Amino acid sequence: MSPLNHKSAILIIGGGTWGCSAALQLARRGHRRIKVLDSSRFPSPSAAGNDINKIAEEANLPFENDSDKDYAWNRIHQLAMDAWKHDPLYAPFYHPTGFIMSACGSEAYNQVLKYVSGRESQFMTLRNAADFRATMPKGILTGDFPQWRGFWQKDGAGWVFARGALEAIHAEAERLGVEFVAGSLQGKVEALLYSDDGFTILGARTTDGAQHIADQTILAAASTNRVDRWYTKTYQFSSMPSAASSSNQTDASNHEMKICDEHPGYCNFVRVNGELRSVPFVRQQIPLEAEQRMRRLLHESMPTLESHEFSFARVCWDADTVDRLFLIDRHPKYAGLVLAVGGSGHGFMTMPAAGIIVADVLEGILETRLRTMLRWRPETAVDRNWQDTQDRFGADGKVMDFRDVRKWTQIRGDDAKL
Repeated sequence: MSPLNHKSAILIIGGGTWGCSAALQLARRGHRRIKVLDSSRFPSPSAAGNDINKIAEEANLPFENDSDKDYAWNRIHQLAMDAWKHDPLYAPFYHPTGFIMSACGSEAYNQVLKYVSGRESQFMTLRNAADFRATMPKGILTGDFPQWRGFWQKDGAGWVFARGALEAIHAEAERLGVEFVAGSLQGKVEALLYSDDGFTILGARTTDGAQHIADQTILAAASTNRVDRWYTKTYQFSSMPSAASSSNQTDASNHEMKICDEHPGYCNFVRVNGELRSVPFVRQQIPLEAEQRMRRLLHESMPTLESHEFSFARVCWDADTVDRLFLIDRHPKYAGLVLAVGGSGHGFMTMPAAGIIVADVLEGILETRLRTMLRWRPETAVDRNWQDTQDRFGADGKVMDFRDVRKWTQIRGDDAKL
């Protein structure tokens, strides 16, 4: 295989959040033969980034004496937030409104305390309903907030207009010469192409039979295993900060507010070659029990919205690694293949960083500590416990199974079936 240069053919499988970010970053670095394949039109209806908003938050600066895990997260956040705040392409979509982290149950609240540990000076403690109400203009939060406790970070956090940012980087990548191929025939990858000896990836074959030959192939098809949230839309209030406990975020352009039902996750379990897997599907409805949980949230925080009809709902997938660290690395067995998967609930907020890291891996310049933490690590997934909640709380406090869902919402019809 010839060394990577700006004339090398680069194939990216997956045109979602990380696929678009990687394409943009590589194009900005001067690579001129980049092609992106995706089975769905852009933006994909199953992509978590095809969303109203995502919470974005700064972290501590990375220091040499950090643990490897802390260093990795702090460095990734540093790269991402630098783009959200200063890159002319990303910055218009970041709104530094503040951030609330809170919980009702004791176990969940202990996780909140763990989150703010060592950074208490950056947060204002919220102990009762009056404290929560005071975080927003009068008349927005009018609920009783029973047993709610949490913290308010006024600065260094907010939300990003997810779909807008995704569309912007897609358009800029196209302007820089990236070719996007989408559709169930011409964009859906059926198989990778191997060299005669079976140890080098030469590109991919799509369902229409076309062979897309490449010097380097990046697999960035990320949303593949667990639903950890839903969202619906209802009416908005202006000037509303992000709230992690309730996951309420606004879309000013359409006067809508996103409400998420946060929980340890739903999976769609099937057996593939004798092994348990969770396979995603597209559905623009959510389980009825999820709607009921969200209406309880509104009752406790914004009761004036409790009975409003929802304008839209959909299943939002996420791909969780076992340790919730990203997997961005060259495959150790197959030359010419880079993996960029495992957003684990942080994929969109860190999208700019993911593109930088993918490009660094491809060019062989990724810093050592990030390379160590984001490496190929199959040993962590041996006998994976699919019931591990991974420090997520809500609902009944356990991972749920779509096969047990009997009733779904009926919001604006139900065009997408299981």
